[in-house]
Amino acid sequence: MAGIDGARGGWVVVTVTATPDGTSEADVRVVPDLHGVIRRIDSGVLAAAAIDIPIGLAARDPRLADIEARRRLGPRRSSVFPAPVRSVLTATTYEEACALSRAASGKAVSKQLFNILPKIREVDALVTPLLQQRLFEMSPELSLAVLTGAPMAHPKTTPAGRAERVHALAAVFGHAQIDRHVGAPPRGARADDVLDAFAGAWTARRHAAGDHLGLGGQIDDRGLRMEVLA
Repeated sequence: MAGIDGARGGWVVVTVTATPDGTSEADVRVVPDLHGVIRRIDSGVLAAAAIDIPIGLAARDPRLADIEARRRLGPRRSSVFPAPVRSVLTATTYEEACALSRAASGKAVSKQLFNILPKIREVDALVTPLLQQRLFEMSPELSLAVLTGAPMAHPKTTPAGRAERVHALAAVFGHAQIDRHVGAPPRGARADDVLDAFAGAWTARRHAAGDHLGLGGQIDDRGLRMEVLA
């Protein structure tokens, strides 16, 4: 199982495998693109992978998955950027992205969303409806809220926020493993990127077990599900 999060160096990928003693071992690395991950999925080496990036884009209206995720997260709702409408993928400047978004949906896009537009384009170009059965969208904050029973109390970039996320994920993967990888993130990633990817790995494990939460589920013009899993 793997969890994937965007990072400065490309994508941070946390791959979790079972060990003979019944525990699990995590491999954490930064990759420049997703082609290797997809090859591992296609070959069956990876049973499931959850990625923190929108998959499936609406032509006009907001995605129900984003609306429901924000509602469930309450004080952490701002962590879920509403996905752009599909026409925004062609934009090359922030001003153009806002104009295209206003024309289709009546709203501009945030600077934060524009900054991750290249990664949304990358994923949209690679994911097919068939691949989406094993490579699917997740939201780290939603997954953590499901894991612990409530949204996180503090932003992830604060010391208190990092501590509560480490505590939550250590309950699944063990303190030693989480502390090691968060304390020394791979080059090109930050500690919070690693934590988000671990939340994705937990989500992928739940999906493989058929025990996940799915929000949304509309189908976009490419046949992709606009769905967020946790």
